[in-house]
Amino acid sequence: MLPLSYLQLADYRRQVFEMYARVRRSHGNPEAGWQRFRADQDNLFKTHPQTALTPEQVEVFSPLRYYPYDPAYRFTLPIEPLRIKDAIQINLQEDGPTRLLPFGRISCRITGQDVSLTLFWIIGYGGGIFLPFQDLTSLNEAYAGGRYLLDTIKGADLGWEADRLVIDFNFAYNPSCAYSARWHCPLPPPENQLPVPIRAGELRYP
Repeated sequence: MLPLSYLQLADYRRQVFEMYARVRRSHGNPEAGWQRFRADQDNLFKTHPQTALTPEQVEVFSPLRYYPYDPAYRFTLPIEPLRIKDAIQINLQEDGPTRLLPFGRISCRITGQDVSLTLFWIIGYGGGIFLPFQDLTSLNEAYAGGRYLLDTIKGADLGWEADRLVIDFNFAYNPSCAYSARWHCPLPPPENQLPVPIRAGELRYP
C-alpha cells in the first residue's frame, strides 16, 4: 500500500484540477468563477492534510487575501512561438534539477504599458505549461518571490477561448514557499519580471 501522505497528495491534486475545471466552465461569468475558486482554495488550505500551511498556521487561518476582482486583468491571447532555446535549469532542494524550456510568448497591455511573458514547458514525464511572473507589487504588496498564473502539471489551467490562451491575473496565486520555509519553488526567470504593478490576484501571506 502506498504511504498515506501520497494518497492524500493525490487527492489534493485531484481537488485542484476540479477547482480549475469549474473555473473553465464559468467563462461566461469569470468573476463568479473566481469567487467560487477562492472559497474552494480557502477550504483546501484550512482542512486538507496536504495544505501548504504549517499546523500552527492552520490553527489561526483566515481567508487568503486577494486584490478585488478586476476584469481589466483578464485576457485571451495568442501564443507567439519562440525559436528553440536551451532549457533553464533550476535546482530545487527536494526535487533536484527542474528544467524549463521557453517555447512561447504572450503579450498584452497593462496600465498603459505593453508587456510580455514567456511560457515555459516543464521538461519531464508528461511535461506541462508553467507561467510564473514577478511585478512591482512584489516589493511590498504581493509575495516578494513572485506568483504563478499557470502550472498545468498541478491543474492550474484556465483553458482556451477561440484558440487563444486565457490569462487572468485575478487568479495569480502564491507558490507554496510563500507560506512556509519548508517548501522550495521555482521562481520567475528574469524575462518574466514585469516593470508594472499587477494589482490582481493573491496578496502576500501575512
